[in-house]
Amino acid sequence: MDTTTMEVNKKKKGLTGSTLKIIAIISMLIDHTTAVLLGRVLVKRGMMDVLMTTDPNELMTWLGDNWVAFAIYWVFRFIGRIAFPIFVFLMVEGFLKTSNKWKYLARLTVFALISEIPFDLALRNNILDFEGQNVFFTLAIGLLTMIICEGLEKKLWTGKKAVFKVIEVVLTAIVIIAGGLAADMLLTDYGFIGIICIMAIYLFRKNKTMQIVAGCIAFLWEFTAPLAFIPIAFYNGERGMKLKYLFYAFYPVHLLILYGIAVLCGLGAYISV
Repeated sequence: MDTTTMEVNKKKKGLTGSTLKIIAIISMLIDHTTAVLLGRVLVKRGMMDVLMTTDPNELMTWLGDNWVAFAIYWVFRFIGRIAFPIFVFLMVEGFLKTSNKWKYLARLTVFALISEIPFDLALRNNILDFEGQNVFFTLAIGLLTMIICEGLEKKLWTGKKAVFKVIEVVLTAIVIIAGGLAADMLLTDYGFIGIICIMAIYLFRKNKTMQIVAGCIAFLWEFTAPLAFIPIAFYNGERGMKLKYLFYAFYPVHLLILYGIAVLCGLGAYISV
């Protein structure tokens, strides 16, 4: 085996982008199935009322009757926490490799609009509910924030005086804060903290080790989310199978299917948690 062949084989070791995407989709499916179906079951059994009670005996009685379902609910939701970090990482990778960043942004925005009704039905039992918007809106705002920050970097830091770097850092911080506030104002999934997480992975994109460390720190607020950086650490930089539109299509379709199952099971009248 010659040196070139050995280098190619070595490069192929690890996880491709498509493998990471499949891991994230499975995690997301587990999370949403638990929220939309089991969450509704727990709400039907009075979980929301009992969690707000000031009577510890009432709470313990409810937990005694429902502890299996309650435990399964949280275990599966924790498994679901690894999906968002992986999708964020893959979006940053896509941003760095795409030939047309504005077309990428347009695609995210279109699917954000397409996914909103399935999202609201599955989680809120309403055709349109403006109390929370789906994660595509968060990703789109994050992508726009990256586009602006990249533009600042190119214009203000081209080997010039250090003062330009200081200006870039200040303006980048302002742009990130503005993106976070926009996400909060629109009540997108993950909101302000979601934009911070996206930008943490983007800002450390040039150093994989620092990117993983920054990502773990940024996602500490979600108990098991940092575990997502274990498969990310094995990412080999290759696209793998052509699954470009898998997540885009899967997201609204699986939410509609889960809502349909909830309705068929007599749970449609309840909200998911």
